Amino acid sequence: MSFDPTQHRTHAVRPFADFKLGEVFRAPSRTMTSGIFAAFQAASGDNHPVHYDIEYLKRLGHERLFAHGYMTLIQAAIGASPLAHQMGEALVGFLEQSSRFRAPVYEGDTLYPEFEITALEPGRTTGKMTVALRIHNQDGTLVCDGEQSYLLRL
Repeated sequence: MSFDPTQHRTHAVRPFADFKLGEVFRAPSRTMTSGIFAAFQAASGDNHPVHYDIEYLKRLGHERLFAHGYMTLIQAAIGASPLAHQMGEALVGFLEQSSRFRAPVYEGDTLYPEFEITALEPGRTTGKMTVALRIHNQDGTLVCDGEQSYLLRL
């Protein structure tokens, strides 16, 4: 038996025309650990004390590390969800992103990202898919929402 790495998939690939408005895709939950805070600081270069100095935060009334908005937003990376895997090689690129940060995220919070298809705009050779993104925490609080758009081959 031979192995073909091009056929190794975690989800069945779907063409653009098979996606439907209202479909919801969820990424795995993730707890915002001190390791994630440290990795984000290293990758972003953001060293403002509001995100990394617990004594500074306590003076401002926060008991735990306070996540940067982008640190929350990266939990909505489409590649962590089944949607990107179902897009497969048809996914050309990430076109647009908007977001609103609705509530604070702290070290120890667990985030639950989801994406709902809100628009499908086919063209001649490519199509644009727009999804509403929502991220809730462990208490059910909406901490971030917005939209993302992707370009796919038809």
